[in-house]
Amino acid sequence: MAYRNLEITHRGAVHTIVVNRPDKLNALNRETLNELTLAFAQAAQDDAVRVVVLTGAGEKAFVAGADIAEMNGYTPVQAQAFSRAGQRLMSSIERLGKPVIARIQGFALGGGMELAMACHLRVASEKAKFGQPEINLGLIPGFGGTQRLLRLAGRGAALELCLTGAVINAQRAYELGLVTRLVAPEALDEAVNTLADQLAVAAPLAAAGILDAVLQGGESAIDQGLEFETQGFALAFSTEDMREGTTAFLEKRKAEFKGR
Repeated sequence: MAYRNLEITHRGAVHTIVVNRPDKLNALNRETLNELTLAFAQAAQDDAVRVVVLTGAGEKAFVAGADIAEMNGYTPVQAQAFSRAGQRLMSSIERLGKPVIARIQGFALGGGMELAMACHLRVASEKAKFGQPEINLGLIPGFGGTQRLLRLAGRGAALELCLTGAVINAQRAYELGLVTRLVAPEALDEAVNTLADQLAVAAPLAAAGILDAVLQGGESAIDQGLEFETQGFALAFSTEDMREGTTAFLEKRKAEFKGR
């Protein structure tokens, strides 16, 4: 389908979604949230898609936040609905069952940082900036920022960033665990493409199992998480992925030993 605020491209099994509102620094209005929700639902259902890359148009911003001009007129009831729509989108990304990589080239603020944190991996340019500045508007994060920031960076960092509204550089975000790979601006596309290509050829059911174990099992007590892992491990033995992967590994190991 045609989108007003997104551009979607395919490169083999890699599916790229671009938030395309550069004149608004790719800010998230309600229409964009709805389009992203639909785009990720379609990616989830498409077996040809193995990996999703999410980014923003232009060099200035990944996503600079929610659309403040639109939010400014909301009633509390409308604000609640907007928050829930954003949280549904973030949860759908996190639970997609396929790896999602955030390509972060500029500002990732407010809703943009929340969007990045919902992705499984975050590759950032050294010029990227991060923050949850909602307190400066008399608000609190509404798309999951208090919760995912807490889980990724810890209570101290979550409280500091949310209470001060500070914008931090990419190096500090990397140190806090908010960025998984940090690269020079000119190396960003190559780093994202290399990672996406690696994940695109990984066993898809095993990848889905890892995502489930880490994201869902990780929210449980350790014993429950370990049992979740055991069930996923056992289930993998029923898949063609496991048989093909094991056979290929043993053949490679045999060839390596012969070469010695």
